Formats: sequence, C-alpha cells, structure tokens
Amino acid sequence: MPDEKPALIRFPAGKSWAGTTSPVIPDDGEGIIRRASLRAFGMEAHCVSVARFGTFVSETAYVTEAEQIGWSYVFRGLLSDPATADVLGGYDKAGWWWAITGANWRHPTGQGEAPAEPDHPVTQISWNDAQAFATWAGGRLPTEVEWEHAARGGLDERRYPWGNMEPADEDIYCNIWQGAFPETNTCRDGYYGTAPVHAFDPNPVGLFNAAGNVWEWTADCYRVASLKAKAKARNAQAKRDGERVLKGGSFLCHASYCWRYRIAARSGRAPDTAASHTGLRLAYSL
Repeated sequence: MPDEKPALIRFPAGKSWAGTTSPVIPDDGEGIIRRASLRAFGMEAHCVSVARFGTFVSETAYVTEAEQIGWSYVFRGLLSDPATADVLGGYDKAGWWWAITGANWRHPTGQGEAPAEPDHPVTQISWNDAQAFATWAGGRLPTEVEWEHAARGGLDERRYPWGNMEPADEDIYCNIWQGAFPETNTCRDGYYGTAPVHAFDPNPVGLFNAAGNVWEWTADCYRVASLKAKAKARNAQAKRDGERVLKGGSFLCHASYCWRYRIAARSGRAPDTAASHTGLRLAYSL
C-alpha cells in the first residue's frame, strides 16, 4: 500500500565517502572526496509517497510551507494549460519555473490542477517540511555520505545506482528527461513528471529511484570545499541562505542540461524552498 512504511535497507558501520575523482560539475563541489566513518544505519527503500505524507498531515494537522505561503514553483510543462494558469511570476534564472498560486503537496501544479497521485513521491516539500515528517515518522534525513553509500549499494564505486552504464533516450534505467530540454520530452520511460516510488529496477541492495524522479533532501549544509575564490563566495552565500544538500536529480535532469542524476552530483537550496521535483527519503540510526 502506498501509505505504508517501505522496507528498510540496512547498512553496517564502516568507512565510506561522498564525491568522485571524476567530477562532471566541479563547481558543485562533487569532485572533492568527503570521507566519514559511518555508524550502522538504515535507509528506506523508496521516497516518501503522497499517501504516506497524507497520513502524517491527517494525524498532525501539519501545514506545509508552500501551503502557508500560498504558492510554489512549478515546471511550466506540467501545467494542463499554461495560458490560463494563475502565474505570480517566473524565476529569472530559469524561465521554465513559474510561481503558481495554490501549488502544494496536494496539488503540485496549482489550484484547479490534478491532485497528486497517491503512489508517487510527495513533492512541493521544503527541508523544514521534511524535518517535520521525519520527526513524526521516528526517522531522520540522511547525511550526504549515507545517501551516497546507500545509492551505491555499499562500497563498490559506481556512477549510477545501477552501475556505470550511461542512460540514453533509448536505454531506460530511471525517470529523467528524454529529448530536447525544456521543450520536448519523448517520455520513453513512460512519464513526463514523477513516477511511482517503486518504479524501475532497484539498485543491488533494493533502493528504488536514487537517480531521477525527485530530488531528495539531506541533513547536511551545502558547502563547496575548494580554495577557489568563486567557491568561497558561493559558500558564504550558502551559509547566509542556510542551504541544504539535495541528492539524486529529478525527472527534469538530462545530460545536455542538468547532469545531476549521478550519485556524486549534488545541489543546494534554502530550507524553505519547495518545488514540483523535490521530495524526501528517510534514514534511521540503528
């Protein structure tokens, strides 16, 4: 059932890392190896579903930040009719993101639009919302090293959860953009937006959709470990914004535009940020 707690994938204590020696987007800080000694932990097999988040809201009367604000960011291609959408404005750095009235976890693309699918990952979730859900569920958000360790399936180095094979418009491993972003998505993977939380094959240890589908919040602050002046300035801005690390990429990622569905890839957003491609997955200390 989509509202049930998913299987827990267990990992023993040991040393691990985040990052890669072959960075694709060095400015994101993905090329700096961040090593850590991990305590035993568990990671849920898939992201939190809409139905499960609904149970949380029903039991706690929680109101998400997007609901409090009254709008959130929506990828314009998801709108049933962009010409009639209640648009408050656009994002100046990426014109395909529109601020839409009433966009929240119940109706991810706004008022009058279709409700969220129960077995799809819940979206329009801020880091603060994710923290509230994790506390209710008795879990927590994973660290970046834990997230990468789980996505790799342990200590075997690999670029993607399924291995090192590059996904393409003909080779389907996950839910990402297929075609010419942002105008044409061929949907050869079967989905324009999100896919069910259990879609596609899991990685070797049973983790679903660690690449693509939705970005997943982690517990860590976003920093770019580098001595470059640009990285120092970015770190200072991230500290001011309180940005947190997101992992996994989303259904909007494509190698020609946003090659961030690789395990080492990362992004950072302010903790009150929500969007139609952002959700969460829980971890547990064992």
